[in-house]
Order: sequence, then C-alpha cells, then structure tokens
Amino acid sequence: MQRGTLHPLTLLSDEAYRIFSSLGFTIANGPELETEWYNFDALNVAKDHPARDMQDTFWIKGQEGKVLRTHTTNATARSLERIAKAGKHEGAFISVGKVFRNEATDATHEAQFFQIDGAMVGEHVTLAHLKGVLLEFYKKILGEEIVIEFRPSFFPFVEPGFEVFIKFRNRWLEVMGAGMLHPQVLRNVGFDPDKVQGFAFGGGLDRIAMVKWDIPDIRFLYQGDLRVNQF
Repeated sequence: MQRGTLHPLTLLSDEAYRIFSSLGFTIANGPELETEWYNFDALNVAKDHPARDMQDTFWIKGQEGKVLRTHTTNATARSLERIAKAGKHEGAFISVGKVFRNEATDATHEAQFFQIDGAMVGEHVTLAHLKGVLLEFYKKILGEEIVIEFRPSFFPFVEPGFEVFIKFRNRWLEVMGAGMLHPQVLRNVGFDPDKVQGFAFGGGLDRIAMVKWDIPDIRFLYQGDLRVNQF
C-alpha cells in the first residue's frame, strides 16, 4: 500500500519559513478574504490601476470593498502597520499563502496559486540588503549553482523596483518582484519615510517548485496527480 506524503508546496513552504527564520524574519499571516485597503490602497495601488479591474481581481458580491487577496503582501501591510502602531522602527516579516487572480491559465500561470512575500524595515535599510537576502534564499532553496538575474521593473508599492529571473530549461523564468518600499506605503502603515526605510518582495512559490523539481507546467501541482508527490 502506497503511503501518503506532504504536497511539494507544503514542503517548500516549510523550507522557506526555515530559511527566512534563520535570517531573522518573523512569520506573518493575513486573511484570504481581504479589504480593499490592505490589498490595494495601503500598497499605493491607485484606484484606476488595471489590477483592480475584474480581469485580475475577484470582488466579493454583496460585500463592498472585499476581495480575494491578489497577493500575500496584505500580510506584509498588516504586519508593518502593527509594529508602527507599537512605536517600533524595525522588523522583518515573511508569509506564504494562497492568492487568487482572475486570469487565464497556462504553463506558468494559475487563477489560484501560492505566493511567498516578505519585507524588512529599519534605519539605513538598502537595496544591497534586499539583494543579499534574496540571493541567500534562492541559493539555499534551489542550490548554489542556480543562475539568477535582476532586471529593473515597476510596481506601485516599491521604488526602485526590479524582477528576479531564474534560468529554467534554457529560458528565463520570472519568479519574483521586489524593491525598496515606496515612501507613500511607509506613510500609509504609520512610518515616517525620512526615518525608516525598507524593502519588500513577493513571488510565486509554485514557480520555485517548477525549478526545483523540473516541473514543466504549473497546473500539474493542482490536478491531484499522485506522481507530483514523488518529488
């Protein structure tokens, strides 16, 4: 009789928490059914931003201002707000959880997937700290030989921002967005951006699984095929 095992995404979640905990991060949680404020407004996502449109966001009928979270950055916003209200000026948080986006699926996209999200704030936090943390994480979870590239990009909640790409099957696969927290985001959660700086990052846990176990299609992780649990 074949014995059951933990799902690859559960294994990766546990491993990610261990790695970031060793780097001084605290585990954070946030609700899957979220308010518009923590999912968008607090993160400097404008009212007319395309991400708020129906093609990207699941809005809840009969519950005005409520959405299925589109990223686990909602947990970051809540955690930063909590320490700011407590009068603290530094902290680091990591969260892993399910997110939802109303989009077509293909080999690298799903309407429901898992995201890993984190942030660090304090005095004199720089982009160099962010790159150091991400390099340490990806090399520990995927191996020292992993090939990583950082490319400039734009996200409303960071400035400057960049995307993280990893070489996978002789092609570049985008796995994460990151950058320095936008001053308006720091203000929204209760910090003075002249005194506190920080960085944030977020990306698909599923894509890490694809690279780690050479899975060609993200949809395989959600089809109930027991062969996936052999990794």
